[in-house]
Amino acid sequence: MNTLVKQTWAGLRVLIAMTVLLGLVYPLAVWAVGRIPGLESNAEGSIVTQNGQAVGSSLIGIDPVAADPARDPWFHNRPSAGSKDALGPADPSTSGASNKGPYNEDLVKTITERKDAIAKREGVSPAQVPADAVTASASGLDPSISVAYADLQIARVARNTGLPEDRVRQLVEANTSGDGIGVPGVNVLQLNLAVHSAAPGAH
Repeated sequence: MNTLVKQTWAGLRVLIAMTVLLGLVYPLAVWAVGRIPGLESNAEGSIVTQNGQAVGSSLIGIDPVAADPARDPWFHNRPSAGSKDALGPADPSTSGASNKGPYNEDLVKTITERKDAIAKREGVSPAQVPADAVTASASGLDPSISVAYADLQIARVARNTGLPEDRVRQLVEANTSGDGIGVPGVNVLQLNLAVHSAAPGAH
């Protein structure tokens, strides 16, 4: 009987100790580290604000929707495997890859549809559409696009916003960093906010 009581009390002490350590001390320590200057933004989801309002995250790519598709003034993200149409937008709460291989007939068909749609939107031949414009990332919510894909969209954005192409190109360069898809990338949310600031009438 004494052995049973001792074992029960030992187990209870371990339970209490682990509850305090892992249920209180550890979460508070993680929260405290997240408040360190320089880490706070990442800890809070890298939220991007404009005029004091949250407009998105620099880590999540959400394809913008133009009020008038015929006069689309926005740069677009990579497509998402989770979108209902060949091109976004997608629901960020259900991100994920398609798990389809390069020889999958459905994937090949989807890529062809994307290439044709983007070529038509940008007024170029399908051969000029870069690979990242028609292939989804593993998460399906990649926030950045290649410089080549951004360059492809400059003429349309300039035409539909009234901005000079050189000005739009400067905005692309200002929002290009090494945080791309293995190569220098352009954060689409940041770039579109810069376009909106330069051409407030864009919608």
